Amino acid sequence: MNPADLLRLNLLSPVVLAFALGLLLTLLKSDLKFPDDLYAGLTIYLLLAIGLKGGAELAETPLADFWKPALATVAVGVLTPLLSFLVLRRLGRFDPINAAALAAHYGSVSVVTFMAAQAFLQALQVPAESFLATLVVLLEIPAILVGLLLAGPPKDRAHSWAEVLREVATGRGVVLLLGGLLIGLLAGKHGLDRVAPFFVAPFQGAVMLFLLEMGMVAARRLRDLKKVGHFLVAFAVVIPLVHGLLGAALGTAAGLSLGGTMILATLAASASYIAAPAAVRMALPQANPSYYLTASLGITFPFNLTVGIPIYYALARWLHG
Repeated sequence: MNPADLLRLNLLSPVVLAFALGLLLTLLKSDLKFPDDLYAGLTIYLLLAIGLKGGAELAETPLADFWKPALATVAVGVLTPLLSFLVLRRLGRFDPINAAALAAHYGSVSVVTFMAAQAFLQALQVPAESFLATLVVLLEIPAILVGLLLAGPPKDRAHSWAEVLREVATGRGVVLLLGGLLIGLLAGKHGLDRVAPFFVAPFQGAVMLFLLEMGMVAARRLRDLKKVGHFLVAFAVVIPLVHGLLGAALGTAAGLSLGGTMILATLAASASYIAAPAAVRMALPQANPSYYLTASLGITFPFNLTVGIPIYYALARWLHG
């Protein structure tokens, strides 16, 4: 399949079209609004479902097949915030606090982008390793901590590193993913089959609803583009491609399949807008939210969802020969 066909397949997928509808409705000033309880419920459902399925598959995965991808994922979590920080400081001339805040976001992961990448592989009928949800958890915490450490010691801040670590580790994203993983790991595939009618069959429909809401949220962040400057707009598009190539290279070296390599590339290229903002608000309250929220949610997330995912698949296929 050529690049144009890959792009068309992704753009016409239900999840991307739902995101585009959310963007359009907000730009047209529609009065559609998701109730807060529905958004919270969808978040809980999706994160728990991802964890359950990943844990059930991990229960049947030999350690010999898992440790190299796990190590590659931790390497991604360390290298991507370092690279982002270096670019922001040297080329963008950002101060250490804002550079570190952005680095934490671009080292961490977008679970919604992960779900969209899985849907893309399913549409292509390309198989991938069953334990990939575990890699999401492995990437989340170290990437945020490395990003925050780059800001320097917290002696002049309101919260200690222990408090920040607790905030990250007990945030809803990590707790639900890790909790779902543990349940799935202990229950195994037989246990998952018992709840599959609720947690497996309706999953893609729930993703569509969530992407509809995320389209509306992203459209509201687009209004802040004038505040962030041309460099940050370019950074939010280019750095995901660099991180994606790094993730694809490490995934290939770790022995992941074509689909697994593409997923790790997508995780590396994504930027957090749920877990990282909570940690940054606590550890770096003086950082400018317009920078990290607009870049991660208003620019990188739509870019990855529409154009980036096919690019990361093409990178993975190129590296796999």
